[in-house]
Amino acid sequence: MDVTLTSIFITVALAHFLALLSPGPDFVLVVKSAIRNKGRNAIGVAFGIAIANAVYIGLCLIGVGSILAASVPIMITLKVVGGCFLIYLAYKALRARKSAYQNLDIVDDSEIESTGSTFWFEFFTGFMSGILNPKNLLFYLSLFTVVLTNDVSFSFKLGLGIWMTVIVFAWDAAVIYFLSVPRVRKRFTKMAYYIDKLTGALLGIIGVTIVKSAMVR
Repeated sequence: MDVTLTSIFITVALAHFLALLSPGPDFVLVVKSAIRNKGRNAIGVAFGIAIANAVYIGLCLIGVGSILAASVPIMITLKVVGGCFLIYLAYKALRARKSAYQNLDIVDDSEIESTGSTFWFEFFTGFMSGILNPKNLLFYLSLFTVVLTNDVSFSFKLGLGIWMTVIVFAWDAAVIYFLSVPRVRKRFTKMAYYIDKLTGALLGIIGVTIVKSAMVR
């Protein structure tokens, strides 16, 4: 892999992972499942979310991607829109108050002892949450505009898509594992506010960089 492809991979992979660190609807759903179900069943929600992300990544690769790559004006426009979307996510994260994170600790001890659902129900719940969230598609579009050029091979794009799908699953599975322990869950929810501020700032920098690259072009 040459220097250019390495730079592209690092940029996209970093932006993607930072987005995963920022608590959102899917994160709250993972927390709920980890607290209410045994780890084996809760993994279903992580698998469902990962598959939903894979669907959107696939659309970028075989459908939307080819259309965008054929038009320089559309590419530039989507870079601006995509960069602005990342900046918007950063703005939302940086302006959020501590009170907005109180709902992450969403169940009490009595609910923990309640009967959990099955693996496949959790899978369906995770998949629907991911596939019905239009922000997921917009986010992947904003990232893939960085690599959708004629000089980048389809195998590289496919590898990048597989990497992101695996990371989505691995991250959610890790959250489920750690948040299955009540003490760890409480500590993590206290840190979520500060994690969101840091990732928000970094996403904002990436967004501004993408917009600047589009304007220079």
